[in-house]
Amino acid sequence: MWYNEGMVAKTSISGFPELLPHERALENDVLSQVRSCFELFGFADIDMRSVEPVSALLSKGETSKEIYLLTRLQNPEVNMDSPKQLGLHFDLTVPFARYIFENAGQLQFPFRRTSIGKVFRGERPQNGRFREFTQADVDIVHRSENGEELPLFYDADIVKVADFTLRNLQRFNIPKATICINNRKLLDGAYTVFGVKDKTSTMQILDKLDKIGEDNVINALLENGELEKVAKKCLDFAKITATTSKELLDNQLIEEVQTVGIAKKGLEELIYLLDTTNSFYKNNAETGENDARVKANLKITRGLDYYTGSVFETFLDGFENFGSIASGGRYDNLVGSIKGTSSKAPKFPGVGISIGITRLMSIILELNPIPQKSVPTSVLVAVNSEETRINSDFVVDCLRHKNISAVSSPKDWKFGKQIEYAQKLGIEFVWFIDEQGNYSVKNIVTGKQDEVDNSTFEDEVKLKNIFGK
Repeated sequence: MWYNEGMVAKTSISGFPELLPHERALENDVLSQVRSCFELFGFADIDMRSVEPVSALLSKGETSKEIYLLTRLQNPEVNMDSPKQLGLHFDLTVPFARYIFENAGQLQFPFRRTSIGKVFRGERPQNGRFREFTQADVDIVHRSENGEELPLFYDADIVKVADFTLRNLQRFNIPKATICINNRKLLDGAYTVFGVKDKTSTMQILDKLDKIGEDNVINALLENGELEKVAKKCLDFAKITATTSKELLDNQLIEEVQTVGIAKKGLEELIYLLDTTNSFYKNNAETGENDARVKANLKITRGLDYYTGSVFETFLDGFENFGSIASGGRYDNLVGSIKGTSSKAPKFPGVGISIGITRLMSIILELNPIPQKSVPTSVLVAVNSEETRINSDFVVDCLRHKNISAVSSPKDWKFGKQIEYAQKLGIEFVWFIDEQGNYSVKNIVTGKQDEVDNSTFEDEVKLKNIFGK
């Protein structure tokens, strides 16, 4: 739910948020920062269509309730079995799987991709949940001909890019983000040791721990047929958190579950990820303090029919009720569920994470209630009269040719009203022309006003210096 008063009603009814100009300008700044961070980590940007065959969309587990179908108004028949039945994508992973399947021969692996775009989901609109929203994804995918796995250091790279990006977004006044990590192999092995009868249901129940509380979790596990001692062990295991490998290994339950090979492997992967991603901030010479923000949290599960190793969920301090703002994990074969893939075909193991831009924006807008700049314009050129507007337009054209965004005042109001108009739009500078044709520029934020020599137009450096460019 957006926190701008005018948008709350619209979003709560439809789930399709719309931004006012100053909000969209702020979102563009956020997206620009996200793209810059992704580029620093070497991710190639790709663009994918919004429409996919429904059969492809259904390949990622139980998603039928989330899919919006596309039909023609003149022929509204729906045929779920037809390859021609189309729907809007509900995430950026399913279309990416199709993209890899169709273009594998033209890509260099491991392939590092980013996609930033709209997705559409049949959600019940509420805080942090929308029917149309923007996601920013990064994935690293490997082509495996002989069963070789994607090296684990790529999992660390994914966590690092998410951590790095969210740290950089703190310039928008968001609180600290904690990336919670777990490993599905560790969970699988632990549940074997504990004697869990139904591992999938147990994971689903424990995933609701924060929402329903410990007593309800125990009751749900008992109702699902688990023994009381098993239920209590599962709950105690889910409550384990740690920011260092030592802290994690000191737990008695962790020591117990290592008797099963898959749990031991999952634990080794989790410890590697925990230590590797936090190492820079533990020894940060710039701050001289431990600013590690990656944390082992053994109740994190993610998509039960999709992820196979590392899993990630990210929460902002004080906004945990909004849910995760960046989630993902490791998968064995990105394209394995696509119709037409052969069992002999190469596999595409990978790891990725998705940042929920729209959910993040709802928090940013709450924490930045003062309207920001709503237009890209740097300079408003004042108009003395409609008869002399041509002089103002000449200045506007000169500024634009020097790559400085400028517009002339819409009316020849009194200068006070023209300045007020610029303030409302967030335009910082107003350019004046006196009766003799002399120029001056006023910074309406600081109040400073400077004379501008006519020759300044010919000196681009001097001109841009006026506006702090």
